Amino acid sequence: MASNKPAPEAPSPFATGNFGDSDRTWEEWNPTEESIRPVRGRHRVAKQRGLARSSTVLGVGVIAAVGAGGMATAQSKPPVSISLPDSLAASLPDAKSLPGVGSFLSDDEDKKPVATAPLTSAGITDAEAEQGTTDPGEALRARILQQAEQQQASADAEAKAAEEKAAAEKAAAEAKKQQDKAEAKAAAEKKKAEEAAKKKAEAERLAKLAASYALPTSSYSITSTYGQSGTMWSSGHHTGLDFAAQSGTPVKAVHSGTVKSAGYSGAYGYRTVLVLDDGTEIWYCHQSSMNVSAGQKVSTGDTIGRVGATGNVTGAHLHLEVRTPGGSAIDPMSWLRSKGLTV
Repeated sequence: MASNKPAPEAPSPFATGNFGDSDRTWEEWNPTEESIRPVRGRHRVAKQRGLARSSTVLGVGVIAAVGAGGMATAQSKPPVSISLPDSLAASLPDAKSLPGVGSFLSDDEDKKPVATAPLTSAGITDAEAEQGTTDPGEALRARILQQAEQQQASADAEAKAAEEKAAAEKAAAEAKKQQDKAEAKAAAEKKKAEEAAKKKAEAERLAKLAASYALPTSSYSITSTYGQSGTMWSSGHHTGLDFAAQSGTPVKAVHSGTVKSAGYSGAYGYRTVLVLDDGTEIWYCHQSSMNVSAGQKVSTGDTIGRVGATGNVTGAHLHLEVRTPGGSAIDPMSWLRSKGLTV
């Protein structure tokens, strides 16, 4: 009786893992969560430091340009023939019989490359296309070289600007130094001129004073000065200035003023006290005679008496004293010189 059972199916090589090549058993791959878990986390790349920006970019640009040039050169090289074993080559189908390929081949061009132009124009800009550039690698290389040249030009411009700035600062410093030197010289010359003008003005002032002041006598010699110490003076030091001259030599008013007193005064002998307009008193002592009286007005150079040897003296001379309005004695020689007189 015929059986209705279906014939047993041949075991599938994918189920048994036996493909006829060997007796190996293939295990089923079961992807798990662990095996397909995506890698998480941030990957940080340490920045390189210590290199000049322009030099680094230029170096990287040159390397990239050389690489791009290599790519362009590799695309332009002719195809290289590949040899296959005869057993394998005989079993391969004819290239012309392949769908979509046979139409590109002909009997006369079996050994010629299908195309020598690039398979794609990706990466070529419109401007480069207008210039006739059709090779992406060459275009990339040209752009990298252009960027490198621009960066180098920028670095050169910055270096030149820094040099110009340093030169300008140096020139400004030198100019300031010269200006300071000139100002110092001008200040010194100004100070010198001011000092000269001051001396000139003082000389003019003394000359003007000298015209209004006069020496108390003439044909004299200085025998004793103010402050000189000795036992001849009751105070222990000399309080005036002695003009030794012949007896009878005229005694003159040193400046205009009013006679305060005129008479005999002990050790001073005949003495005349003349009060000037500013209150200064001039004492004329040891006179042989007097030509004025108290209250009389006199002018510069008027004769008020004669040189003598009255009072406590050792010879004929004029003893001249100068006293302040308060009565203190001062050096007559310094006072006369302050009025422009040469003693």
